[in-house]
Amino acid sequence: MILLLLIFIPLAAGILAWPAGRWGARWPRWISLVALGAEFVIAFGLWAQHWHAGLPAEQSWLVDFRREWIPQLGISFHVSLDGLSLLLVVLTVFLGIAGVVVSWTEIRERVGFFHFNLMSVLSGIIGVFVATDLILFYVFWELMLVPMYFLIAIWGHENRIYASMKFFIFTQASGLLMLLSILGLFFIHASVTGVYTFDYFQLLDTPMTPAVAKWLMLGFFVAFAVKLPIVGLHTWLPDAHTEAPTAGSVILAGLLLKTGGYGLIRFVWPLFPGAAGELATTAMVLAVAGILYGAVMAFSQTDFKRLVAYTSVSHLGFVLLGIFAGTEMALQGAVMQMISHGISTAALFMLVGMLQERTHTRDLDQMGGLWTTVPTMAAITQIFALASLGLPGTANFVGEFLVLAGSYAGHPRIAAVAASGLIFSAVYSLWMMYRVFFGAASVDWRISDLSLRESWIMVCMIAAVFWMGVHPQPVLNTSGPAVAAVTRTASASLGSGRRHDLAFQQFSGTSDVAAVRGLLEGK
Repeated sequence: MILLLLIFIPLAAGILAWPAGRWGARWPRWISLVALGAEFVIAFGLWAQHWHAGLPAEQSWLVDFRREWIPQLGISFHVSLDGLSLLLVVLTVFLGIAGVVVSWTEIRERVGFFHFNLMSVLSGIIGVFVATDLILFYVFWELMLVPMYFLIAIWGHENRIYASMKFFIFTQASGLLMLLSILGLFFIHASVTGVYTFDYFQLLDTPMTPAVAKWLMLGFFVAFAVKLPIVGLHTWLPDAHTEAPTAGSVILAGLLLKTGGYGLIRFVWPLFPGAAGELATTAMVLAVAGILYGAVMAFSQTDFKRLVAYTSVSHLGFVLLGIFAGTEMALQGAVMQMISHGISTAALFMLVGMLQERTHTRDLDQMGGLWTTVPTMAAITQIFALASLGLPGTANFVGEFLVLAGSYAGHPRIAAVAASGLIFSAVYSLWMMYRVFFGAASVDWRISDLSLRESWIMVCMIAAVFWMGVHPQPVLNTSGPAVAAVTRTASASLGSGRRHDLAFQQFSGTSDVAAVRGLLEGK
């Protein structure tokens, strides 16, 4: 029943927090915080049982729960948890706590309804990460959409209605394409086997013609590409991030975008390996375009929040590149990049929100010289800016290094161009720090530094980034079996990168210096 608890504790807390807002603003906040605290103990405790030795290859799925839901249509309430899902569930609960904490003083109106929507989004995200019935997955996919729309439309900033409608249209339209592909896969499987089911495990290896597989795969791919987002389908993202309340930006950047990467790993490769293999080179080219485009656009922004939003387009290009590179090393890097980006970019959005709450502006032209005014906030922003540019010792560096090294095995030119994104990230990260905290101050700001509550959550996020950067083995061990299974499918379609995978497997299981040298030299 642990999976039911993970899904329904946030939802139940949100339902309780809504009417509790009538008794005072502190009640919804504490109800949500306590519920997520209990949720974190469950999820983190489950992870701690497996991060040392990892999961055996034959036991990639830790927990499985299934009950019949609509048996006449082959729909069941089927949820399962493997290492990949577990990592993302832990990330979800951790950032959910951060979202509640950062909203403590920012949200002053309809506090109960705000926390109902926030907790509903978290419940839907966890459901997406554990659902193994495709209709159930789609239900949770849509459950994320509606409360996030309300978070932006009600508690957002000046242009919130436009941003929320744009977010809704993009995600709803792409979700409908995925639903059509789900139904197509359902009927094709039934026509071949005589079994009507939406169960993920039964739909694997469904025989179909290459043309049909291509079209069905594209329905899934577009839905996940919009959420990731891939350049060209990203235009909703800067507006949604800019207008959302701080907690909304944390959930958007840290979690909703990760559902796109998760979907590509969990569904596109296993269900349609041949079609995904044909798309791989195009996807990697789009990934590189996103890395460079996002970096250039970030550098050109004058809105602090919009700048951070465009960095997500750039950093998640590395995730797309790692997913379609076809090597275990690159895919492990993509998983690490999803987690590290979730924490570091969420922290940057929180710092932007804290600064906006104090100065009532996000305009970089009005900032400058804030280091002496808010030294603690400035120092912490510097830490996450360095993490964002991939400073060695941070989790971001591990993710980007593994993606680039794994991609180089079969696509050296693409990897080389993608590596230039690290230079651009250094440029916009340091430029951001200069414009906000250094240089000449245009206004004589008299604002308070971080409070104890704000400092506490920032310290936790810093610890997570450096812990995974110095000791990434718990993440690699936990996601290893799931990543290996997907890589076997991808390798069969692409047939490349095997040498680097062998080196990676040696490296990930030992701390021997020779193994590290062999990995770097490609031996």
